[in-house]
Amino acid sequence: MIDQQTPLRSGAAGIPVRPRTGRFLVLSVVFVCAACGLVYELELVALASYLIGDSVTQASVVLSVMVFAMGIGSLLAKRLRGRAAVGFGLIEAALALAGGSSALVLYASFAWLGESRYALVGFSLAIGILIGAEIPLLMTLIQRVDRQDAGGAVADLFAADYVGALVGGLAFPFLLLPMMGQLTGALFTGAVNAAAGGALVLWVFRRDLGTRSRWLLIVVNVVVIALLATATVLVDDFERAARRAVYGDQVRVAVQTGVQEVVLTGAGRGSLDLYLDGRLRVSSRDEHRYHEALVHPAMNGPHRRVLILGGGDGLAAREVLRYPDAASVVVVELDPAVTRLARTDRVLAGLNGHAFEDPRLTVVTGDAFTWLRTTHQRYDVVISDLPDPGITASTKLYAAEFYGLVAEALEPDGRLVVHAGAPGSRPSTFWTVEASVRAGGLMTRPYRVDGRSTGFAAGPDRATGGSEAPRDRGFVLASPRPVGPLGLDPRAPVLRTLGERELAAAGRSAERSRQGGALPSTLVHPRYWEEP
Repeated sequence: MIDQQTPLRSGAAGIPVRPRTGRFLVLSVVFVCAACGLVYELELVALASYLIGDSVTQASVVLSVMVFAMGIGSLLAKRLRGRAAVGFGLIEAALALAGGSSALVLYASFAWLGESRYALVGFSLAIGILIGAEIPLLMTLIQRVDRQDAGGAVADLFAADYVGALVGGLAFPFLLLPMMGQLTGALFTGAVNAAAGGALVLWVFRRDLGTRSRWLLIVVNVVVIALLATATVLVDDFERAARRAVYGDQVRVAVQTGVQEVVLTGAGRGSLDLYLDGRLRVSSRDEHRYHEALVHPAMNGPHRRVLILGGGDGLAAREVLRYPDAASVVVVELDPAVTRLARTDRVLAGLNGHAFEDPRLTVVTGDAFTWLRTTHQRYDVVISDLPDPGITASTKLYAAEFYGLVAEALEPDGRLVVHAGAPGSRPSTFWTVEASVRAGGLMTRPYRVDGRSTGFAAGPDRATGGSEAPRDRGFVLASPRPVGPLGLDPRAPVLRTLGERELAAAGRSAERSRQGGALPSTLVHPRYWEEP
């Protein structure tokens, strides 16, 4: 039981430091707590976007719930103003434990329960309440060490709070994430939070604490810091176990690059899966259906110079390099770790037909949008093999401005093909991409491929917020003007679906066109994209 504090003395008689020193120490802790609080918020947003998808929605949920909860916390803190020192110490310990462990619990709930939304809302609410309770108690404490008018105290507190939030907001992406990662970064932040809050109360306000309160705070803070330290030591084992729960037992490569998390599973060409930021990017069981449907329709025409935007796995390049008259292929990939993996991993390199060893292929590391702004080359074919349009981080790569840049890079009779999402399960996204391509000055011809290969286990699709993975794939073929037998129509297009007869015939024709030891094409061939 917490015993009653001694009555407040006038001035700073009960404080073991000079008033200005005490005021500086309180404001320093406000600074640290504000930085930690913003790190917790950003950690929740980042991890929710990674686990659930749709970063705009997750950021809206986290921030709105936390701001609402902060109001509740401020009201609840009124009951603790009479015991401000011990109340603040306990709140900071609880906040450190909740914020520091939030990333671990969210990841665990996703890995073993398959659902992290409820944990996300719960942590947002709890952390928001605890953060909201800080300022009223700190207002009481700062007046305890250096009595001043309420307006001046509020100004000082909020100045330190806002500057701390700035530092925390910058430290999260530039220091904590690259140096420690999400899980360890959150645990470290919690330990700093507990140490700062506990030290302030147990030193500066130690004369305001009774014996029981002092020992309670010591035990609570030691336990919290010990728990966070233990979790930090075990975090690597936890991550390995969670990855096995999410990706299976055959994880061969798991690395956090400067751009994304890259996970490669499977020991053979028939079981290889490549995940980027937790989203299945390539499955060897059915990747040929996607890449052949993406590449071959656009190659039905001039294709001497080909530009691939994205496609660092080399699989789209594999399809392009089947054409002996494709003299130059440029791959623009943001993450050099993906192209390095596609070159060096035996299974993935075998799957892409060792495309990166072909002298016709050139790799450029950079952002596709920025690179298109600076290039002066023109291409016969541009293949957009970019992240799913449902992922908010890739939004600019599906904007009308982006397609305007692509149009400038196309020859007058050139062709662009875009992976536009699943028209069956996400028609709004698909037709938005199609409209954006037209807004960029190109005429469009949308098409899709239904179904996935036998044996493909569709799991939660984070681009759609955790629903089942789509059962079809949609594409948009575009050109500055009608070209060749496709007869691109500038009017509202009709979505065309490949049938089984076309798939079987395409496989036979592509087999006859195989060259250089590359795997035979099994889905489509240019001749089957002529108008009936």
